[in-house]
Amino acid sequence: MGFAALSLAMALNLPPLAVSIPIVIVASIIIMLISQKKGEKGDVTIALVASGTLALGVIITAFTSGFGADSYNYMFGSILAMTTKDVILSIILTLLSLGVYIVFYNRLFFITFDEKFAKTSGINVTLYQFLISLLTAFIVVIGMRMMGTLLISSLIVFPAIIARKTTISFKGLVIKSGVISVICFLLGMLLSFFLDMPTGAAIVAVYILLMIITNLSVKIVKI
Repeated sequence: MGFAALSLAMALNLPPLAVSIPIVIVASIIIMLISQKKGEKGDVTIALVASGTLALGVIITAFTSGFGADSYNYMFGSILAMTTKDVILSIILTLLSLGVYIVFYNRLFFITFDEKFAKTSGINVTLYQFLISLLTAFIVVIGMRMMGTLLISSLIVFPAIIARKTTISFKGLVIKSGVISVICFLLGMLLSFFLDMPTGAAIVAVYILLMIITNLSVKIVKI
């Protein structure tokens, strides 16, 4: 969805963030509602929407500005595309996400592991799912400048996958995911700088390497 929104912004000569943020937020809410009311699995709905909107973004770009440097940066990421405003928004979003996790930890724990129990306990599941979708939408939009629309999902998925290999608690999973994210991000940035690689691809490469090392370590410990 992000690339389609950015393509539309470039086609209309409008500020990318001003266009992409509301569109991505609306899209995340629609995905959440479809998953709840239609009984579709979230990952299936996301896959369908992601494929369709990516194709839409490519079509818009092809018929308007064409695939120039800006399009390449948005698709594959470039640290040079980051502005001071992006950095400030990233810091604010980080603090906001940490605040949400700390304040609503118990509710998020119940919703994550047993949604039906959370509902019967009187927790407004829809409200917290909306809050998570809202934060995720902001992360995706801001991260697209650096990671690219094709790789931004790795920033969310890889840390959790790696952390699950070495922890069994929800709190440990969240903390380890955060630590892994920061470490892999910094290593990816250094790799990108010294080897002149796209930032997003370098960070994903570090994630993959760490995941391989983690899997091998877990197997060795079991032996």
